[in-house]
Amino acid sequence: MDETMKQFTESFNTVCRTGWEQHNSNAYTLHRLTYRDCKNALPSLVSDLHIQARQKAAEAVKSAIAREKKGLKTGCPQSMLCPPRYNLHTFTLNWEKGIVNLATTNGRIKVVFNLPQYATYAVGCATATADLLYRKNRFYLHVVISLPDIEFVSNGKAIGVDLGMTRPAVSSDNRFHGDKHMKEVVKRIFRLRRELQAKGTKSAKRHLRSLAGREQRFRRDCDHVISSSIVRDMDAGTTIVLENLTNIRNRVKVYHGEASRRLHSWSFLQLKSFIEYKAEAAGCAVAMIDPRKTSQRCSRCGNISRGNRRTQSSFICRECDFHLNADLNASRNIRDKLLVGWGISPSDALLSTSVSSHPSPTGLGRDKLAALAVSG
Repeated sequence: MDETMKQFTESFNTVCRTGWEQHNSNAYTLHRLTYRDCKNALPSLVSDLHIQARQKAAEAVKSAIAREKKGLKTGCPQSMLCPPRYNLHTFTLNWEKGIVNLATTNGRIKVVFNLPQYATYAVGCATATADLLYRKNRFYLHVVISLPDIEFVSNGKAIGVDLGMTRPAVSSDNRFHGDKHMKEVVKRIFRLRRELQAKGTKSAKRHLRSLAGREQRFRRDCDHVISSSIVRDMDAGTTIVLENLTNIRNRVKVYHGEASRRLHSWSFLQLKSFIEYKAEAAGCAVAMIDPRKTSQRCSRCGNISRGNRRTQSSFICRECDFHLNADLNASRNIRDKLLVGWGISPSDALLSTSVSSHPSPTGLGRDKLAALAVSG
């Protein structure tokens, strides 16, 4: 398996160099330019793994070219140890016996695997692809499984969710998701890593190696807990409304200090992806809205003013004196922005006939959207 990973990486890097030199990320073109040379140089690597290496390389080159067009610093993609991607032609998984059959440079081999407790739901599911990873002297196989699609049938309900750095998530059904200790754990890991880096002794470096990936794993676990909390007990057919936070790091002016570190380490995209796949499994849908003014608008009267939000957690409307937690108020605005738009005040939304003509980001018909507004 180790030799297979090395040869797969060599094939991947060769295709990346060719694609970067010609500024071409078309997989078909890269296959025509590189397949024969790669196969002649690495004959023991099966053809399908060469093809998967080319596919991964095409994706990497495409991403690098996109970064370059945006003016971001980038270069030719290169990997030290690229995980081989297996498909139905190169691996077979036996759930009952706990054995996986893998294609390697030395022929087919059978390997015994241990399935984590949290992944037991996958037993018996059809497999699609798998990536073979090597971390800390252990091999891991990340398997993609095929689950039956659950058709989304709207029940006329929508829940707005406000994502933030101070409070990870607040939903419009008056629920606060995530504990305060999560932020403190991240701070403690950061302070410990900084102290060990400053010390620089052998024992400190050994301790740093043991900390490698700990913060990332903790954040991933937190995002799983938060996303499960949001989707849990939600009726099938409910629409979860999130803010579109793409490029928020470029829009927010935070240049240094702890606030900058927290902003650039905020894993909002990972949390969004967790919410999406868990919502899909629960028969729910996820819709995205423009986040502008959601924190400044009063969810009762519709007044928009920067001064409405007095502190990070306090919202007091200057027009109607409405008091509410600022994140909870924002989550209600996020919901209302999808359901009724902001051309009218929430108090008039139920009586307005303009609701039926509001465009639907969730793909619902106009009659369905009007029903959403009535029940929202």
